[in-house]
Amino acid sequence: MWRRWPPFSFLGSMLMSHVMNTYARLPVAFSHGQGCRITDTEGKEYLDALSGIAVSTLGHAHPKLVAAIAAQAGRLLHTSNLYAIREQEQLSDKLAELSGMQEIFFCNSGCEANEAAIKLARFYGHKKGIDTPTIIVMEKAFHGRTMATLSATGNRKAQAGFEPLVSGFVRVPYDDLEAIKAVAEHNKNIVAVMLEIIQGEGGIYLASTEYQKGLRQLCDEQGWLLICDEVQCGMARTGKWFGYQHAGIQPDIATLAKGLGSGVPIGACMVSGKAAGLFGPGNHGSTFGGNQLASTAALTTIATIQQDSLMANAESVGALIRQWLAEALAGLKGVTEIRGHGLMIGVELDRPCGELVGKALAAGLLINVTADKVVRLLPPLIFSEKDARELVDRITPLIKEFLAA
Repeated sequence: MWRRWPPFSFLGSMLMSHVMNTYARLPVAFSHGQGCRITDTEGKEYLDALSGIAVSTLGHAHPKLVAAIAAQAGRLLHTSNLYAIREQEQLSDKLAELSGMQEIFFCNSGCEANEAAIKLARFYGHKKGIDTPTIIVMEKAFHGRTMATLSATGNRKAQAGFEPLVSGFVRVPYDDLEAIKAVAEHNKNIVAVMLEIIQGEGGIYLASTEYQKGLRQLCDEQGWLLICDEVQCGMARTGKWFGYQHAGIQPDIATLAKGLGSGVPIGACMVSGKAAGLFGPGNHGSTFGGNQLASTAALTTIATIQQDSLMANAESVGALIRQWLAEALAGLKGVTEIRGHGLMIGVELDRPCGELVGKALAAGLLINVTADKVVRLLPPLIFSEKDARELVDRITPLIKEFLAA
């Protein structure tokens, strides 16, 4: 039995399919896009300031990506990781060059990459003779919705109803080195610390440089692995290839996904130092991970970022957006803070503001609200100064109107 799409009659009479109801979908579907613009099935155009939640690095229908994907699809889509994959090897070499890491495991998503990181940490602990390896994770963290990554996530709303959660995690406040030191004094089963350099789902919170450097030093002193979840903030979005590079630290494990393939599903778990050489054949695997099509998309994404100076663009345009928002919203009661790095920006209000997503949609703008009170902006890395000006001009009156209500 097909059901009508509640609470709307989508496109007048569209009926809901048999897709499982796991998303509170907005009443819109898109047919095509170009650059930073995307058009719905009714012909209405929107400015995309969300990028499919930090996925569409190169925007929509980027000619270099379209050509590369089409050419690769005409040659070979997939074989298996039972065989050598030339494109995957090229991608691993490129990521190692950019990240300073030594080995890369490829998968299909961020939660898969984080699952690999968690398994690596446990494997590392067992090799050290620790029977119950434990990972320190952060409040307000988000690492995925598989059972292990959900257990590592610091969101009780997301975890509710899925107990018993996976054991082996200890939670501490974000950006609080003393809290981690306190755990170290009493828990001898710790093997790793896992964090997002910028918490995306948690509300665009940035780990301070001092904290990151102190954490790196502490992990070295304790013999722990440092795991950086770069799924949302990685791939040049912050003005560096990876968020940890702003502080000049080197993690033992870093995870990627989202923007790596500009919309083609691919994830990566990168390792170095104490984490390198841990996994051997049979310890982990993926059917689709790093296949020819996904690896080609990632290689093309990286090449385009470099050729078109998109990393510098993310830094400069993101700074302009934050500056213009600060000027436009200056002195406005209800605006708590404007923060971020590069094209990963949060505008925190003093009250829940989820309704702004629908208001922005009606105004031809794609945005998101996370952590109930934070307007999240994640534009494509091709966003221009003109696009930035339009974004600020469109969203400012929406925020002002909302706060005045």
